[in-house]
Amino acid sequence: MKPQADGIEIAPGVRIAEDVLRFSFSSSSGPGGQNVNKRATKAELRVSLTAIPISARALERLTRLAARRLNDEGDVIITADEHRSQGQNRSECLERLRELLVAAMAEPKVRRKTRPSRGSVERRLADKSRQSERKRTRRTSDD
Repeated sequence: MKPQADGIEIAPGVRIAEDVLRFSFSSSSGPGGQNVNKRATKAELRVSLTAIPISARALERLTRLAARRLNDEGDVIITADEHRSQGQNRSECLERLRELLVAAMAEPKVRRKTRPSRGSVERRLADKSRQSERKRTRRTSDD
């Protein structure tokens, strides 16, 4: 994520203005001793979906992928508190946003119907008749 004159490159071919990325910092939870109590290292990133310059289809996929991270205003909220420094958690938030965008921009492969080959059908039927014959010979006949 390198800052440029026209914003930050979040994903390949996707640049977002720095003022669109809204960071807030708070105290982290969990272990960490006094460091947790003293420092606001937990990073929270908010980005409006409408501010992300991607195609409509990719935006639809992003909405589906980030469903649990969306709020009522249409903002994606990403949090990170794994690291002990604010800068590392900020970078972690940007990396998670990048992963979301890359996944959303990947066009899903179209599934085409295929038929089983003639040989595979014949093998399946031959196996089926062999199995049937095997079970038929096990039966006792009381005729």
